[in-house]
Amino acid sequence: MRRLISSGSSFEAEIGYSRAVVDGDWVFVSGTTGFDYAAGTISDDVVEQAEQTLRNIGAALTEAGASFADIVRANYVLPDGADFPACWPVLRRYFGEVRPASMMIVAGLADPRMKIEIEVTARKKAG
Repeated sequence: MRRLISSGSSFEAEIGYSRAVVDGDWVFVSGTTGFDYAAGTISDDVVEQAEQTLRNIGAALTEAGASFADIVRANYVLPDGADFPACWPVLRRYFGEVRPASMMIVAGLADPRMKIEIEVTARKKAG
């Protein structure tokens, strides 16, 4: 059974995507950024953006009935590759025990305020 999850961001309706899609045991979380959707803000600091991005991902996973422990893949996109090492401690806190297959790409993002975008794939454990 396929289920769509929304973060409430206006971009989802405007562009035509979902924050996450649950398909059976699989959870596909779209590229997620550091916007605080409740406050409508985004920090200027890449580390704070990484932290908020992972909180946003965590909210989608929870709604999908999954957790960070279920993540099997994480992809990172940063406009400035030199910012990536500053994010490592945050990423290690969330992914250190899980150690998903990952990659990092340097590319422009949709909004110049965005300094990191993270996409994850999870597979819910049976039981």
